[in-house]
Amino acid sequence: MLKEKLKKYSLILATGSPRRQQLFKDLDLDFEIQLKDVEEIYPPELKAVEITDFLALLKANAFEGELKENEILVTSDTIVWHQNKALGKPKNAEEAFEMIKSMSGTTHEVITSVCFKTISASTLLSDVTKVTFNNLSDEAILYYIENYKPYDKAGAYGIQEWFGFMAVAKVEGSYTNVMGLPTAKVYEYLSILE
Repeated sequence: MLKEKLKKYSLILATGSPRRQQLFKDLDLDFEIQLKDVEEIYPPELKAVEITDFLALLKANAFEGELKENEILVTSDTIVWHQNKALGKPKNAEEAFEMIKSMSGTTHEVITSVCFKTISASTLLSDVTKVTFNNLSDEAILYYIENYKPYDKAGAYGIQEWFGFMAVAKVEGSYTNVMGLPTAKVYEYLSILE
């Protein structure tokens, strides 16, 4: 459906995330993947959605001057926002444990920003999903980290894995947003392109 409408455009997805790539495939869209190494550093005063907006735009701007007419570049960034701080990807098992332990029995926000960049403009959209965890035992957390090695995931967990099935008590908002891409919003935005 949308694939037909977007025939005149070339979609470029700039992400190494297998989950985002799969979600794009699941939207039944034709796209190519292009990657650039971007140092994901943001000003310390930024909070919540300001961080993901900044990083999604930073990733898009790495392609400045390279896009052709009718190309649409899609970049995105996801963080877990908990107790007034951003939880990115854990560097090691200790950090992963601390992150998950801090969210046990509480509600956090998963925030994703998506940037659509063309030769002439950049458009940002974002989504926030509230996720509530059950009370988690140290054993369950350690088992997850040891067996699933969630070092490439914001907040050290993947909702689509064993952990999500066991740990998540409630999701308020977009489930795919927690996986790294608010697919309904992305689809809606692409649907209104002329």
